Amino acid sequence: MEDLSAASVREPAPLSRKTMPMDRVFWSHFSPNLGPGGWVTGALLVSLGLDFRTGVLAILLGNAIGALPVALAAAIGPPTGLTQMEASRRALGTLGVRPPSFLNWLYCVGWDAVNNVPAAAALIALLAVFGLSAPFWLALGVLAGVQMIASIYGHHVVQALQKYLGALLLAVFALIGLTFAANGGSVIHAEHSVGFATFLLAVGILVSFNLSWATYSSDYTRYLPVDADPKRVVTLALAGLLTSAVPFQILGLLTAASIAEPSPTAVIASLQHAMGPLGPLALAAIALSSITGNSFNDNTASYSLISAGIHVPRVAAAIITASLGYVLAVAGAGRYASLYTDYLLVTMYWIAPWAGIVLADWYLVKKNDPNVAYGHEPDAPSGWTHGATIFIVTSALTVLLFSTSSLYTGPIARWLGGADIGYYVGFFVAALWYAATARPRGASSR
Repeated sequence: MEDLSAASVREPAPLSRKTMPMDRVFWSHFSPNLGPGGWVTGALLVSLGLDFRTGVLAILLGNAIGALPVALAAAIGPPTGLTQMEASRRALGTLGVRPPSFLNWLYCVGWDAVNNVPAAAALIALLAVFGLSAPFWLALGVLAGVQMIASIYGHHVVQALQKYLGALLLAVFALIGLTFAANGGSVIHAEHSVGFATFLLAVGILVSFNLSWATYSSDYTRYLPVDADPKRVVTLALAGLLTSAVPFQILGLLTAASIAEPSPTAVIASLQHAMGPLGPLALAAIALSSITGNSFNDNTASYSLISAGIHVPRVAAAIITASLGYVLAVAGAGRYASLYTDYLLVTMYWIAPWAGIVLADWYLVKKNDPNVAYGHEPDAPSGWTHGATIFIVTSALTVLLFSTSSLYTGPIARWLGGADIGYYVGFFVAALWYAATARPRGASSR
């Protein structure tokens, strides 16, 4: 079990514990994407109006854009030994890191619900195959309980789940995908040309599918040895993200014609039908996939809540997160598709500027500083930095001006016909603004 204290989250991983094998980088970025979320996302592209050709183009482009910052963030873990949020205090300060940490905690709670809704539906359908029944709240509670226990044990158990359960799910989902594509797949052709705004919206959803992991990444690389090759870390993380997300989303495109709507129930029913006698295997895989994804969410959430300044034991943070995720899943299960789309879109408006600042700080401003010994950061301010101000201002402006969702559409987005470019503007504006105004090392940043 990982240390349960709040201090263990705020401090670097002990050098004696930094023995994690390098292959875990791949699995920790691969396994959380194994689940119906990718399938639903692929099917969602068709409901937006994309055909197979433009859908595949959007999938390749969106995932490449979204995965690269995550992979670059993974390389911060080994030399700092810090969680992703704590590592960002280099740029934001120990006070400035609290707002994104709290937002990340809320984000993890939301992803708990997003992942558990289809998993609970699959578990109910699996029980029905054997003549058993369970209400949604009970099936959801069983899954949430298992995920919570894994997150209480912490990093090492979560990493083991990603590798061993992830390998099992990979084999099962590969079989499901091949069977489904052979029996139920069909290429959808558009009846009209796809508009630029629609294409950008689709790419934005796909960018957010992978970019959402940027706030987690070094949580699961900080136990690598200090001298771990950063290029290899980036390569393995990128490979894990792309080889899990892209195939699942393309299968969603192929199977969209046989799915009544981009919802968990419709996807699960379609999978079960296409798999025939192997239907129960598909249902079990979907239910189990939530464990890899949400043990990740709950564990990172426990880190983030502590980094937000709420210094409770890590076990309490994990319990709070899992409980709120359970409540949100029960409340929002009936509006999954709209909540899923808006949730993915809206959350990126703060993650993109945060990622831009953190990566600019690490790779452009303070790269390879020989004066900072492991576990000591004389340049990490204890207050609120200009980087934290850039984060707040850029996040707010991109939401107000560029956002496109059923909740709110900004004036620039309306002027562009609904095209959503807020993520890209937020990322690059924040990164360039921070890099251009960063003070020299040793100068006061408070």
